[in-house]
Amino acid sequence: MLAKLLITVGIAFYALAVPIFEINASHVFNPQWTPHARLHEVWQLVTNCALGAFSLWLVWFRNEIRLSSLLTLFVTGGFLFAYALRGQYDGSMVLSDGSEKMIFGINLGLFAYSLAIALAAIAVLIERQKES
Repeated sequence: MLAKLLITVGIAFYALAVPIFEINASHVFNPQWTPHARLHEVWQLVTNCALGAFSLWLVWFRNEIRLSSLLTLFVTGGFLFAYALRGQYDGSMVLSDGSEKMIFGINLGLFAYSLAIALAAIAVLIERQKES
C-alpha cells in the first residue's frame, strides 16, 4: 500500500498540480505567448493528465508499480531534461511577471519532479522487497 501511495503522490504532481498552476494567464492564457506555444502547452497538459490517469489505473487496479513508475520517470524526467538544457534554447522558469515559484530556495518544478522520481524509485524498491 505504501508503494501505491508514494507513486500516487508523484502522479498528482504532474497530472493534477501542474494543470492547476498552468491553466491561467501565466501559461495557457498568456497573451505574450504565441498561439502556437499555447497549443503546445495545452497538448502537454492533456498528454500528461492522460498518462497520469493511465498510471493511476495501473497502480490501483493492475498493481503495476514498475510500469507506472517508469511513466512517472518519463514525464517528470522530461521536465528535468528540459530544465537542465534551458540555457541551450533560452528557456526559463521565470514567469512573464518576473516571478519564479520556489520552495526551500529551489524552483518548485525542479523540487517536485525530483521528489516524484525519488518516490517512484522508493515505490519500486518496496515492491522488489515484497517479492523477495
